[in-house]
Amino acid sequence: MGSQKQRKKKEPSSPIRWAAVVFCLAVVMSAGLSLTSEFLLSGAGLVLAVCVLLLFILLGILFDIIGVAVTAADPRPLNSMAAHKERGAKEALRLVKNANRVSSVCNDVVGDICGIVSGVTGAVIVARICQTFGAPSIPVSVGVTALISGLTIGGKALSKTFAIRRGTDVMHWVGRFLYIFRRRGKH
Repeated sequence: MGSQKQRKKKEPSSPIRWAAVVFCLAVVMSAGLSLTSEFLLSGAGLVLAVCVLLLFILLGILFDIIGVAVTAADPRPLNSMAAHKERGAKEALRLVKNANRVSSVCNDVVGDICGIVSGVTGAVIVARICQTFGAPSIPVSVGVTALISGLTIGGKALSKTFAIRRGTDVMHWVGRFLYIFRRRGKH
């Protein structure tokens, strides 16, 4: 009987449970990023609002890179690195073994939230431009929206090739980053 328990593979959790986890994660992360955005933008000038916007666009692109890289990474070199106890290899391997979930969180949850918060930040920028320069709102709104879309989509398109070609390296870098926090958590 004991050997049957050892041989029995861990059953994947149900899709409904995973959807509930993703929903909760999205709500918490969205609230956190929205509060951060509101805090940074309250009373902010145009330059700071543009900097916050660029930060959210870059964050979305970064997580898109991770989401693509985790699906493209080759686990064999990470296994070897983990066997040689290289920093971050174990963490990277764990992410690659759960690529579907990691990709979902990075691309769907974080990426979509960054897109939404970028849109809200864009609205603040439109209001600041119209208020400061007395510009008509419709052309400014269309221009800012188009620019945000272009930067986000263009940045993600440019980064996908990199993420696919260097997926294993990207995941090792992410693993090293996570390793730092794991080490700090033990002290």
